Amino acid sequence: MEIDYYELLEISQNADKETIKKAYRKLALKYHPDRNQGDKEAEAKFKLINEAYEILSNDEKRSIYDRYGKEGLQGKSAGFGFEDFDLGDIFSNFFGGGFTKSNKNKRSAPKEDKYEASFAINLRINFKEAVFGCEKKIDFIFKQSCKECKGSGSKGGVMKTCPKCDGSGQVGLSRGFMTFVQTCENCSGSGVVPEEKCSACGGKGYEEIKENTSIKIPEGVDDGMSLRVPNKGNILKSGARGDLYVKIAVDEDENFIRDGNDVYLEIPVFFTQAALGQKISVPTLRSQALLELPVGAKDGDRFVLANEGIKDLRSGRLGRQIIQINVKFPTSLNAEQKELLNKLNESFGIQNDGLHHEQKSLFEKITSWFKKES
Repeated sequence: MEIDYYELLEISQNADKETIKKAYRKLALKYHPDRNQGDKEAEAKFKLINEAYEILSNDEKRSIYDRYGKEGLQGKSAGFGFEDFDLGDIFSNFFGGGFTKSNKNKRSAPKEDKYEASFAINLRINFKEAVFGCEKKIDFIFKQSCKECKGSGSKGGVMKTCPKCDGSGQVGLSRGFMTFVQTCENCSGSGVVPEEKCSACGGKGYEEIKENTSIKIPEGVDDGMSLRVPNKGNILKSGARGDLYVKIAVDEDENFIRDGNDVYLEIPVFFTQAALGQKISVPTLRSQALLELPVGAKDGDRFVLANEGIKDLRSGRLGRQIIQINVKFPTSLNAEQKELLNKLNESFGIQNDGLHHEQKSLFEKITSWFKKES
């Protein structure tokens, strides 16, 4: 049975983005591997929750999922291509210019070129590198027209009609009761193929060249963001060169959980510290802070540390760090500890029958119900 992403996040199908984010954050904290060590079921649930959030938080993917279900998403290209992400959501000027939500600068290859000017690669970094920024050396492969056949892919430039699409440049693809039209892979949409393949490029019309460059990852970059490296893309027949897009994947941290510019951290607190309302030192992203617990702090209580989160890429302002306490109790006691706790019991008015006065009052009320009925 196919998993329903909405049911998984415990939200309705018309939930807005803020509701989706809150639901995800709540469940991610609940099933995070650090809180459920050794629990394979919780680990599997955590992965599914992340999968659901990735789809439902993306307008394009959510629209496809709502129409065609998970199968519709699987119908997309399995590889990562330039068309797989929306330039409206890309901070395309990390390497120059201002933030933009348009794709006016996207350079498309003219029809005579067999490839797009710009392309994308993936880069995985760790949590610390994303928070504080870093410099990375990346290797990539770009395309440029074959000098031997001048990009035609044909020996002597002689071409013939593509037999697969009959010269139309497009082919139909049927899925169930629907038919999709897509560019012919055999001729790349040109409608023609080489009469005899060029020996230098094997009929591809281009050669692939390895290159490397160093890029600066800005402080505060998040998982799924893309960086634009100008003039490092493919080289077209005209000599114009496209851009290289680097899509960032960030590894999860074993302690901190990120939510936008905020970070969450669960801190173990001994029950006496919570009862007394002691001051405790807590680690932050950059150093440590002193947190004063209120008397009688409860398990799961949260405390906010302002300006201890992640730097916003646009404004430069720091987010928050949210501390959630996990109250710990001893699993064994020695004779002295038992004696001390018994004295503490007595000081709070807990009788030998094991009942506090509030519990005793509750028992009396409940037993009075039975007396009235009899």
